[in-house]
Amino acid sequence: MKIKEIPELLLSKQKWILFLTAMVQVTFVAMNVTFISHAQIIPMLLTGFMISLIWTINVKRIALGNWMDRITYANGAMVGTGLGYIISHWINSML
Repeated sequence: MKIKEIPELLLSKQKWILFLTAMVQVTFVAMNVTFISHAQIIPMLLTGFMISLIWTINVKRIALGNWMDRITYANGAMVGTGLGYIISHWINSML
């Protein structure tokens, strides 16, 4: 990758969509793990459903993507892990 390609990459709508869908999916994964560990059955079932639904959207995008797509997806997953942890602990504190 050349330096002049970086702004184009950061402004790419496709990359942002890939990043955001990975982030949302992994947010639900992290929440699901927390709900399982706290025996919160309804939130566990709802997040499990969302994981599968979002996965059906993501699988084709990432399977046919290049290495930049994979890195974009992994970055979204990283952010989603932290976000899911924060959200699920907040929800658990209210239940």
